[in-house]
Amino acid sequence: MASRGRCGGAPAREDKPRCEERAEQQALAPQGPVLPPPPPVDYGVFMQGLVQAMQTQAHTQAALQAQLEAQICLDGAYERCTAGKS
Repeated sequence: MASRGRCGGAPAREDKPRCEERAEQQALAPQGPVLPPPPPVDYGVFMQGLVQAMQTQAHTQAALQAQLEAQICLDGAYERCTAGKS
């Protein structure tokens, strides 16, 4: 194994120039399709959407919390009403 080059296969002195050429070609070749630059971002619109999403989440969380508290209250009342029966 000591006689093999860094790229493997042939001895180091024969393979080294080809290995360097291949690495250079790979570095210069584009990786994947070349895409156009993204459109400019309107940060004002982005922030408005973000604020709206956060407000919606807060309202949803408050509604779910109220629903949970009401359910707990109803469950407690049901248990108190049915505790003496059976």
